[in-house]
Amino acid sequence: MGLKHADITAILGPVDETLMAELLATGATAGELAEAIAWVNNDEALIGEGRHLPAGRVAALIDILTPDNEEERNFEL
Repeated sequence: MGLKHADITAILGPVDETLMAELLATGATAGELAEAIAWVNNDEALIGEGRHLPAGRVAALIDILTPDNEEERNFEL
């Protein structure tokens, strides 16, 4: 089942409407959002564990959650 507003808020805390809409539009699940956050926060460790690089909805979420610069981030990971 896809993400709901409550899922996003529970995982990321308050986010702006634009980010909320982008995340909802991916059709991802709460588990995929949690996995994307793990990659954003610690990709080197996950690669070191031998995990495959993310693809599909997880990769799309990572693109959304990774701003061009840190000042653009609307939430804390």
